[in-house]
Amino acid sequence: MSGGGLLILLMVGMFALMIIPQRKREKKIKDMLAAIKVGDRVRTIGGIYGTVSAIKEDIITLMVGPDKVRLVFARGAIASVENVAVEATMDDGVAETK
Repeated sequence: MSGGGLLILLMVGMFALMIIPQRKREKKIKDMLAAIKVGDRVRTIGGIYGTVSAIKEDIITLMVGPDKVRLVFARGAIASVENVAVEATMDDGVAETK
């Protein structure tokens, strides 16, 4: 194999190592956003935690804080759906530090 062929092979390998994991992450995020339902506890890309109170196409309304303030976000602004078990642990930790 000549030097040019080896270079092309390395470029194809690097492309595969970079693109395939990125596509898997994108699919996982797309599936997570599609599975959001009313009542889910979520975190936005800005770090705001809230409970989903309404979903209308690509618009999600969150209830935030003890006063139940409603904030409207694009579906793409949701960074993660928080696990209920993690939420209970976090609440216990906050109560102990007060």
